[in-house]
Amino acid sequence: MPPVKGRQEIKPFALTSSTNGVFIFDLGQNIAGVARLKVKGPEGTRITLRYGERLHPDGRLMTENLRNARATDDYILRGHPAGETYIPRFTYHGFQYVEVSGYPGKPDLDSVSGVVMHSDIPLSGGFACSDPMVSRLHTNIVWTQRANFLEVPTDCPQRDERLGWMGDGQLFAGSAIYNADLAAFYSKWLREIIEAQRPSGAFSSYAPFPYQHEWDFASGWSDGGVIIPWTLYRAYGDTNIIARCWEAVTRFLEWRKTEGKDFLGVAHGTDWGDWLALKEVTPLEFIDTVYFARDSKCMAEMASAVGKTPGAAEYQKLFENIRTAFQRKYVKADGTLTMETQTAYAIAIMADLLPKDSQAGKRLADRVMANGGRLATGLLGTKDLLPALSDSGQNDLAVRLLQSRDFPSWGYQIEQGATTVWERWDSFVDGKGYGERTAAPMNSFSHPCLGSVCEWMFSRLAGIRSGEAGWKKIVIWPCPPSPDSNPKEKAISWVRAHYDSIRGRIETAWKRSENDFELDVTIPPNTTATVYLPARDSDGVREGDNPLATAKGVKFIRMESGRAVLAVESGSYRFKAAL
Repeated sequence: MPPVKGRQEIKPFALTSSTNGVFIFDLGQNIAGVARLKVKGPEGTRITLRYGERLHPDGRLMTENLRNARATDDYILRGHPAGETYIPRFTYHGFQYVEVSGYPGKPDLDSVSGVVMHSDIPLSGGFACSDPMVSRLHTNIVWTQRANFLEVPTDCPQRDERLGWMGDGQLFAGSAIYNADLAAFYSKWLREIIEAQRPSGAFSSYAPFPYQHEWDFASGWSDGGVIIPWTLYRAYGDTNIIARCWEAVTRFLEWRKTEGKDFLGVAHGTDWGDWLALKEVTPLEFIDTVYFARDSKCMAEMASAVGKTPGAAEYQKLFENIRTAFQRKYVKADGTLTMETQTAYAIAIMADLLPKDSQAGKRLADRVMANGGRLATGLLGTKDLLPALSDSGQNDLAVRLLQSRDFPSWGYQIEQGATTVWERWDSFVDGKGYGERTAAPMNSFSHPCLGSVCEWMFSRLAGIRSGEAGWKKIVIWPCPPSPDSNPKEKAISWVRAHYDSIRGRIETAWKRSENDFELDVTIPPNTTATVYLPARDSDGVREGDNPLATAKGVKFIRMESGRAVLAVESGSYRFKAAL
């Protein structure tokens, strides 16, 4: 896999001095890495560097959230007359602020800089839109990913943890792959996931798994052992990934079948559940059932991909049995759920466990609006919340949640100065401080999991989706909001995005006005795409200066739910449709 390197150096933009000889440098960006210290002074002078992500209101460095991580470097000067430079080795920190004490004289902004470290993974995606906050959110997600992809996909770079949590890993994998080429990085991690598999067949909660304790399974977390190889296969079309993991994933499904009861999940293992949800609690046995179903569906597709036809049929039948049992236990006659939480609806919709005529999408929207138009989901539910809304006819509400600046939201974090994605919605609450509901030590300001919304930003908002494993077939299906759908913010009116797939670069750029929709799209060589273009009818659609009937490389298929469905060959196109 790519090695960890120092890839960028950031100069501080602010330096706070104090009367007690303690200085704090502000990089303006939360990063993972180390400080570079430039100093000239007497031999034997000891300088101490301490690192932190935030400051207390009185300007002191906040370190309570680091727990047992000292995050401290000491340097003793050799006294070189020309000065000297120190960069810590064999360590890294998560930080935006560097506190310096013992410095001889008064430092300036050139005395300290931040060296950004991460596995040297090439970026593969870009995103921007008409809402600057949402564009900044994508930037924050990428910074968070860089800070947490050092040899393993960690949960946080700053405190005494830095573990390859499987829940965070499986929830963020789809987003991470849009942002960077992770074929080698995740393939390496899969070896550690398999190595950490327990004798029972259960996957651990994180990998590598250096400790021997009771945290050897958690619903929705350990399931990453199946979901991550499936996600890799879907992105890169590499069946070697499936072959290498096959023995491990089949052992896990056999263990799951023996743990379950009547094709339903149970409350077992560690109760991480919908970790850090606000107010609403989704029962663990419900979550376990949903992930049992997801595992089975992933296994059916992977078995088919490697020619294991009987196995594919067996896992598909298992999924159907779980869906039947799920509907019998959890779905009411009107198609709504017995579990009235946002997470319950979101994960059930995205796992395809509900009847086709279900009103679950409308009920999910009602749950959101009953909560003041705010989300209440934890890590598991947030991954599925916006796609579940978009896919069930509630796209305007999904975009409204994305653009929200109210607590809790991604926009609220950014308005509180976030330059990376926080671990919890209430990591900092204006007027209440750090950790509204929990002690400050359980707090991270660089945590990729809530950045799982990035996958929806690319796949629904920008409309770049895979039509089959490895992107040989592509789906372009942008989901713009209605112009007047957001009562608090101006609804997003344009989006530009690209993704460097295994087949080449895919680009979309759309712009919506009251009466027209414009879409520029690039489809890479040796692929084809199905384009779903918002349109009044096919007669109102043009490609460049040409009507569809004479447009080269484009074939009109049908009208479907207010969209013209087009078959498109590789190349670049400019569509314009009357709405």
